[in-house]
Amino acid sequence: MHLGVLTGGGDVPGLNPAIMAIVNEACARDWRVTGFRRGWGGPLNFDPANPEATQDHIMPLTPGIVRGIDRTGGTILHTSRTNPSKVRMTDLPDFLKRQNRSSDQGTVDCTNHVLAVLEALEIDAVIAIGGDDTLSYAARLHNEGAQMMCLPKTMDNDVFGTDYCIGFSTCVTRSVELINRLRTPAGSHERILVVEMFGRNCGQSALMGGYLADADRTLIAEVPFDLEKAASLLKEDRARNSSGYAIVVVSEGAYVDGEKVIEAGEPDAYGHRKLGGIGQTIGDAVKQLTGVNVMVQNLAYLLRAGAPDAVDLMVSKNFGTMAIRRIEDGKTGLMMAIKDGCYTTQPADISTKGEHRIDVEAMYDVETYRPRISNLSGMPMYLK
Repeated sequence: MHLGVLTGGGDVPGLNPAIMAIVNEACARDWRVTGFRRGWGGPLNFDPANPEATQDHIMPLTPGIVRGIDRTGGTILHTSRTNPSKVRMTDLPDFLKRQNRSSDQGTVDCTNHVLAVLEALEIDAVIAIGGDDTLSYAARLHNEGAQMMCLPKTMDNDVFGTDYCIGFSTCVTRSVELINRLRTPAGSHERILVVEMFGRNCGQSALMGGYLADADRTLIAEVPFDLEKAASLLKEDRARNSSGYAIVVVSEGAYVDGEKVIEAGEPDAYGHRKLGGIGQTIGDAVKQLTGVNVMVQNLAYLLRAGAPDAVDLMVSKNFGTMAIRRIEDGKTGLMMAIKDGCYTTQPADISTKGEHRIDVEAMYDVETYRPRISNLSGMPMYLK
């Protein structure tokens, strides 16, 4: 058996432990593992007709190579947001440009090339580790007849079909630590602190960060907010605090009622523009509306940086082990998942069948902009 493995999209703590588990489990069965470097950019840029010149895009993986990588964050395979089904002519490798000279300078679907690469390398199955975008292309390949296995990862915990994604626990753990550290300068200067976190469409990381750090207010991607009301509430929160400060945690995808989400730059290969800036917008407005000095801190890549916590070590290792065992059983076309607190599998294309969003009615008070867990009995350990 010859397996391929890749990591796509944003990096999260837990990717390396998943790779390590896959390699160790596969090699214990005398299987070979080849890593594709830079996500789907690996097979896109590999030329079967000239493998020596494009060798940089693949990486043989053995237990010796992956030894100890579980202690580190990031991914030894590197990553990208490449979408082989929609590649701009300017982004095509030269050997594919020569084959697509008649293109109208729009985008090119290189799926046939990716399938040809898997065939040329004699890859029996590919394990893709990623979020909605990476896994949506894995589902495309599955529908084209390739043998695929999927591992969900995202700091936002927003992949449909699973209650938990690799990276979420570390994101929340780190956000709570950083928010509580920021209390020191916020209190020393008696300011209102605005903390911006990841969360394009799903505000779960901000919700859990705000909930566990006991922030005064939390603004999530699913619920538009009134800026004047939020400013007034924060001014009241600060006045009630004997240390003279208040904290609001905000998802990067949160937006003012009646306005649009703040985006910038050109869309990526999956149609997403870069988010970021709502924290500063809120900070500027709060200072103007309240007269109180404001601190704005975007936690951004600090939440991606560093080693995984124990939960992400456990889930990533178990997801990787499950994938190999299912392949050994002759089963592919699956996504590893957790449902109702238990490990399970779902169809590989499950991530394309819906959206994972906060149950606002059960978990959020839209009037006070605060987490409100209406019922804990019967809920999984990581509230969803």
